[in-house]
Amino acid sequence: MEIVFIDNDKKHNRISFALKGATPGYANALRKTILQKVPTMAIEDIELRKNSSALYDEMIAMRLGLIPLKTDLKSYTLREKCKCKGEGCARCTCTITLSAKGPGTVYASELKSKDSAIKPVFPQMPIVKLLKNQELEFEATAILGTGDMHAKWTPGLAWYSYKPNITVNNNSKKLEEFREKYPEQIFDKDGKIDKNKIINLNLVKAVDGVCEDVIKVEYDDTEFLFYLESWGQLSHKEILATAIDLLDEKLDEFDALIK
Repeated sequence: MEIVFIDNDKKHNRISFALKGATPGYANALRKTILQKVPTMAIEDIELRKNSSALYDEMIAMRLGLIPLKTDLKSYTLREKCKCKGEGCARCTCTITLSAKGPGTVYASELKSKDSAIKPVFPQMPIVKLLKNQELEFEATAILGTGDMHAKWTPGLAWYSYKPNITVNNNSKKLEEFREKYPEQIFDKDGKIDKNKIINLNLVKAVDGVCEDVIKVEYDDTEFLFYLESWGQLSHKEILATAIDLLDEKLDEFDALIK
């Protein structure tokens, strides 16, 4: 199996790569491992001490749990695998506090973490709006978790498709007839269809089947185009490398059981 990186969009936390020499089963297993098994930090337990805002305690708790937190996989471990046996220690939990008084909007940047490495990915994410004399005070615990436990621990979005083999005929007599049926983004400044734009903008499905004399699309079931968008807790490479390691571990366990 071989991985070839195609595009790395750091600004939008996205990456795309080609997965060669794999099977549909492995490609789907990798996708599910990314979504369900790569651990990230998220707030799990909350002790609300003051809440006179317009939102119920449960709504505050839900919003806090969905705030993406920067994750340090080298310093933290899952509770069930920790030496403290889930009781909570510095290796599996991180304490986060907040104390705010209105008027004003309370943002994620106001969260105070005991570990400076565990902080909100988006500091300007609003938590609640407080009116005059309204207060919000709590102590929360962030832990590592996985997407199969709850969606708040999912590190990002991953999807794939069979690698398309695209044939473009800019000299086709039918190009002008079908031009308006194609996405305008695939055309260059000279009005010609750019094959690279079709792939990079993920517009293969939009051009497939419109007119095979202009654009013909065929698929290779041994090579896949993967797209990965991180929510920010981990970098793209951390997510991918961790997912591959976890999947390899599971396959080795399965192989040992068979033997």
